[in-house]
Amino acid sequence: MCHSITGSAIRRQSTALRQHRHLSGAVSTATSSRNRGRTRGSLRCTPVCAGKDVDFADRAVASLPYLVPLFDGLKYGRFLFAQFPALANLLSPLNPLISLYFSFPFASLIVFFAIYSGIVNNFQFSRFVRFNALQSILLDIILIVPGLIEQVIKPPMGGAGLTIYIQLYNSIFFFVFASVLYAVGSCLAGTVPRLPLVADAADQQVR
Repeated sequence: MCHSITGSAIRRQSTALRQHRHLSGAVSTATSSRNRGRTRGSLRCTPVCAGKDVDFADRAVASLPYLVPLFDGLKYGRFLFAQFPALANLLSPLNPLISLYFSFPFASLIVFFAIYSGIVNNFQFSRFVRFNALQSILLDIILIVPGLIEQVIKPPMGGAGLTIYIQLYNSIFFFVFASVLYAVGSCLAGTVPRLPLVADAADQQVR
């Protein structure tokens, strides 16, 4: 069952990639206009509360957006899933959500804007929740880059090129999987996860 769902998810990645390509521009425009006029010396970030200050509801809500980059990163785990079926079985509890996520052509677009507009820009949520929501979005945007490169450079069909191609796929999936695992675990523990490549940007953009 897990193999069929993850396979279906991978086939829909190209559609999700085209939708996400427009989103990165929208987020960049919004955040650049928000920060216009600020100097580097005057830019200050409100500390993110953590530990006992974060209630259980905030911890749960902050964890959920990280499912988006995990789902969108499934395509990069296809070689690992084929080689290690146990890894696919590890994600089997998420199969209903994975199936639902990829069952609608514009689900990725809707979820993206729902997180950005409904959580990141919603000041009714704590900064802890909004920071994690934006960090998950930025992590998801990073996944656009290898997809764009893959459209320009044809994947090799064999030899050393194919070996490198498979290793790159595996590395991307491990990065996304480890980042999501660390972030969700930190959120549930009430601590602030700071992911490489995206934490500083999220910290500066969330007021």
